[in-house]
Amino acid sequence: MQPLFTIHAGEYLVGSHIEQELRDKDGNKFNVWVPSKDTGIDLLVTNHNNSKVVSIQVKFSKDFLVTHGRPEYQKKLISCGWWTLNRNKIHESPADFWVFVLHTFNQTNRQYVIIPPKQLSEILNELHPNVKSLQTYLWVTASKKCWETRGLKKKETDLIVDDNYRGNDKRNFSDFLNNWKRVIDKLT
Repeated sequence: MQPLFTIHAGEYLVGSHIEQELRDKDGNKFNVWVPSKDTGIDLLVTNHNNSKVVSIQVKFSKDFLVTHGRPEYQKKLISCGWWTLNRNKIHESPADFWVFVLHTFNQTNRQYVIIPPKQLSEILNELHPNVKSLQTYLWVTASKKCWETRGLKKKETDLIVDDNYRGNDKRNFSDFLNNWKRVIDKLT
């Protein structure tokens, strides 16, 4: 039997988070809508009177920290996500924001990276040029910093988990970590 209507876990988590946690300056909740057709937009979010809209593409990853993380990293990282992305889909994305959901085994510690696709494209083009299929790893440290770690050597990832990394600033996704401000600003 095939289900008539489903959304994937990441879409549900993002939609629930927006409905439960985000408010405009007057305390009004936002409305979350699910498009009936896949156009590269997973969720539409409107302000309380539906006069402004933001479109969101959701990317979900299970937490690879427990299954693939080094034992010495277990207490220094909150979550580690892994995505395979298509460079053209990012570049041509009609969404206002891409939201990467980093699921953790602690339900109260879910992490979100919220970034406009144009900015994501620019960063990934600099970090990983000349590859059509992009694999990206986002790690969230215990100190609430977020780093793109694909292609780094162990010495560099050791520096990241110890908060001593001084490498390419483009790898630092901390400004996008759990930062819903741009979404809220666009809706108010």
